Amino acid sequence: MAEAQIGIIGGSGLYKMDALKDIEEVQIDTPFGSPSDALILGTLDGTRVAFLARHGRNHTLLPSELPFRANIYAMKKLGVKYLISASAVGSLKAEAKPLDMVIPDQFIDRTKNRISTFFGEGIVAHIAFGDPICHNLASVLADAIASLNLADVTLHRGGTYVCMEGPAFSTKAESNLYRSWGATIIGMTNLPEAKLAREAEIAYATLALVTDYDCWHPDHDSVTVEMVIGNLQRNAVNAQKVIQETVRSLSENPPTSDAHSALKYAILTPLDKAPTATKEKLGLLLEKYLK
Repeated sequence: MAEAQIGIIGGSGLYKMDALKDIEEVQIDTPFGSPSDALILGTLDGTRVAFLARHGRNHTLLPSELPFRANIYAMKKLGVKYLISASAVGSLKAEAKPLDMVIPDQFIDRTKNRISTFFGEGIVAHIAFGDPICHNLASVLADAIASLNLADVTLHRGGTYVCMEGPAFSTKAESNLYRSWGATIIGMTNLPEAKLAREAEIAYATLALVTDYDCWHPDHDSVTVEMVIGNLQRNAVNAQKVIQETVRSLSENPPTSDAHSALKYAILTPLDKAPTATKEKLGLLLEKYLK
């Protein structure tokens, strides 16, 4: 199977990468079921990348229905070491306006019933997650945005992403609570991805694309579906430019990442005592620690 060291997960509005050449669709089976869609392997300015539409190419999966483990496992199976997650978000701060881009460095978990670990069934692991984003990858991503001087886009380096369950949006009371916590943006998908990517020893960073202000904003009621869809489409065009520039930078100078050795001190269960079936199930993640 062909490999790619750089992976891209496209969120709402970003269901394909127009600049990809030499495209190959790959169906990948995982011990955790099927990913959201076929993964697309293609060449972006000479660099092989893997692309996945998070909600399926026709947006058929709710955030709560996403096969997060299968998605990240499939990226790992393709050899991905750097994962860029593009995501539509609402803004919790006046200065983060629609069409802006935020590279968050923290998360708050408000999800309810999502499995966010590969482990269990006889193998216990506790990853360090104080810094949930790979800072080096995030810097490359932010620098790429800055270099493009995109019209109507302000870059926000750092910030806190509230990950809520959905699919309904927040109440005003919830939105104002998150604002009181100092959070910057709100979305429904990235925290489970970040946790699983860390367990898979993949460097992970979020490209958050602001579509609208959350319901706290006094002008929220004037926001229409048409406006949000228009922002999604403009964000998708901008995101592709940013991703293309980021891939170019990564291919020229791939950064180091602590994520690439995240399991080194995380596994508490002696692997020689662990169930064989679980070791086989997690073999892709554990192979360098089983030698």
